[in-house]
Amino acid sequence: MFLEIITPDKKIFEGEIKLIQMTGIDGSFEILKNHAPIVSILEKGNIKILDENDKKFFFEIDGGAIEAKNNKIIVLADNF
Repeated sequence: MFLEIITPDKKIFEGEIKLIQMTGIDGSFEILKNHAPIVSILEKGNIKILDENDKKFFFEIDGGAIEAKNNKIIVLADNF
């Protein structure tokens, strides 16, 4: 899957991943390869990413939105 995390100031992550976990308005969820299309509002919290080389990344955001479709994910994050 290809992921981009963008803030109002800059792009903070771009690359191929295996998994992303985050907190939506209804609780935590994760997206894996071939996930059904989804659009969600994100709450303040951590984003956990596992890249193609099994390296973990963590980002704390103040909220935002996510769209996932056809193994492409875009996160628009409020203040990083």
